[in-house]
Amino acid sequence: MKSIFKLHQPWFPAGDQPGAISKLAQGLSKGLKKQTLLGATGTGKTFTIANVIAQYNKPTLVIAHNKTLAAQLAQEFRLFFPDSAVHYFVSYYDYYQPEAYMPASDTYIEKDASINKEIDMLRHASTQALLTRPDVIIVASVSCIYGLGSPEEYEKVNLKLEVGQKMDRMVLMKSLIAIHFERTNADLTPGTFRSLGSRVEFMPVSETVMYQIEINSGEISKIIKVDPISAHIIKDEKSIFIFPAKHFITEDIKKKIALVNIKEELTAQLKKFKKEGKLLEAERIKRRTNYDLAMIKEIGYCNGIENYSRHLSGKKEGEPPETLLSYFPKTGFLTIIDESHVTLPQLQGMYAGDASRKKTLVKYGFRLPSAKDNRPLKYDEFQKRIGQVIYISATPSEQERTQSEQIVEQIIRPTGLVDPETIVRRVSEKENYKGQISNFIAEAEKTIKKGFRVLATTLTKKMAEDLSAYLKEKKIKAEYLHSDIKTMERIKILSRFRRGGKGEPAPSQAEGFGLGFDVLVGVNLLREGLDLPEVALIGILDADKAGFLRSETSLIQTIGRAARNSEGKVILYADIMTNAMDYALKETARRRNIQLAYNKKHGITPKTIKKKIKDITEELESEHGKIVNAELKLDLEIFKKSYKKELSKPERTKTPEKSYLSDEEIENLIHEKIIKMKEKEMNKAVKELDFETAAILRDEIGVLKASLEKKK
Repeated sequence: MKSIFKLHQPWFPAGDQPGAISKLAQGLSKGLKKQTLLGATGTGKTFTIANVIAQYNKPTLVIAHNKTLAAQLAQEFRLFFPDSAVHYFVSYYDYYQPEAYMPASDTYIEKDASINKEIDMLRHASTQALLTRPDVIIVASVSCIYGLGSPEEYEKVNLKLEVGQKMDRMVLMKSLIAIHFERTNADLTPGTFRSLGSRVEFMPVSETVMYQIEINSGEISKIIKVDPISAHIIKDEKSIFIFPAKHFITEDIKKKIALVNIKEELTAQLKKFKKEGKLLEAERIKRRTNYDLAMIKEIGYCNGIENYSRHLSGKKEGEPPETLLSYFPKTGFLTIIDESHVTLPQLQGMYAGDASRKKTLVKYGFRLPSAKDNRPLKYDEFQKRIGQVIYISATPSEQERTQSEQIVEQIIRPTGLVDPETIVRRVSEKENYKGQISNFIAEAEKTIKKGFRVLATTLTKKMAEDLSAYLKEKKIKAEYLHSDIKTMERIKILSRFRRGGKGEPAPSQAEGFGLGFDVLVGVNLLREGLDLPEVALIGILDADKAGFLRSETSLIQTIGRAARNSEGKVILYADIMTNAMDYALKETARRRNIQLAYNKKHGITPKTIKKKIKDITEELESEHGKIVNAELKLDLEIFKKSYKKELSKPERTKTPEKSYLSDEEIENLIHEKIIKMKEKEMNKAVKELDFETAAILRDEIGVLKASLEKKK
């Protein structure tokens, strides 16, 4: 069978990688349903899986437990498979407050959400790739088990246009509206179109380009692909396929049947409520449902239409919804569950929480009973739909261990780096907390003098904040990090931490990033996915306290953060040896000894990983000079001088009576130019899955647009 994946190998498999690749690939060929890759931190698990995907030769779904990790994985797989379709599929909400009702306080919370258009675009790109080509890798969060709409309906209503095709301008616009494109007279955004004379322009939902459809004498004369920012022609197309702007698509005949069924369900629910004496609930559901029915009938859509998905899709009561998994080929695909010890519990817990909330909404007349079928997949439904699975974790749970037909270890790092030295430092009960802090400070000062960084983990947010303040009193540059700190602020803190207290300030530091520091104190954010090669010491305070923060998994994952530095050391402060500590210490020692033996055999001297330290804002430069930094302080003098000169030319007149633009008009045009440039930068960042940069740019564009509106 011809390989559909072309693997780019920047290096050859080394260490445990060749053996792991061979065993996993053989397991798949033998038909093993579940396997586990037990891979230590820094052993190149993603590269191993890339080799397995290339050998398995089928579309692949990779599930990660958060958006950031999913983006990192997508970037890595794009490097390994530059010619394949590697896509990113996560929840498209920047903010999401689900509809809910709290009977105790009689509080109804309406659904409130902020949709990220860029991520919605990537979701459409994912499903379209699955429907049109075989060499597809989708990196997704657990949102992949939520309802998405039928792939058959989605594929069925795509619109094909080609040069020479008989077409009327009004017919084309009606066809676009039928697949949920919206008409606009302003700038195009994904999923919108506009009509200009004999030309119809639209922007598909899966890419940030514009198509111009020229219609002359009742037929399509040109299809032009255009850059929406510069208006430069990218390509003349002979034909194109346009997929719907929404995943939930229903044929007219099905929609009519659905409206009848929804009315019948409403009638039955009203009878039930009246029989039970629930007149308020009956009136509530009657008004809401009739309003939604009118909206669906007239415009084909309503807020919360997903709650009628069972009727619109023609499914039976209790039948599982269509999800991203439905878009994968029926001939089979591979599923990779990354950091499975965290991701599996998420997949297992989604259904119960959703069902509880919907049950209350139905009981009190906010939704019809069929709304309960708008839900994520149950875990057993998910398992039936995914085929062969490989779990990946440095600390697989009992579930993976017992269910896997094969566990493959990948302990040896090709870099030669060993698991850090682990020490248990006992603190007498008399000294208790104060004693471990004093010792930690002494160890931290030694590490900082060598030019390295230090992590400390506490049990509570308050302890993290207090310890950070205490370290500052002792003249140690320190900061804390926990879940109350916003995402962008976390990025700034980590960037400053990697630079260290003695490092030179980055160009953007004076604008909001601040000076570097040496000790970072956290609670539970210092585990999976944090890549900090400068860290040579980790202090785990109160290591003997019971709870998930000091479980076997948490301890091993935390210890692993020091495995990227050749001088890595971890100190566990404890008065007693818990079972979790004992297991973590023995497992770390086992892995350390395996690596040391390998290094000795092959004459390898471990070297600390070198990774470039850069601020996100360093990428926000343009050929005209700095546009803006994290605090939106503009440095535009060079840009203004050249642009003002251009705008002041006599041919740039606004009216025949005026020879030159006013200073105010020039300033407004400069603002508009900056906005367009930043939109281009944002789209570029989205394509590269650099969502932190894209988020900064999006916020800046909002501020600039608001400022421009005030001026006008």
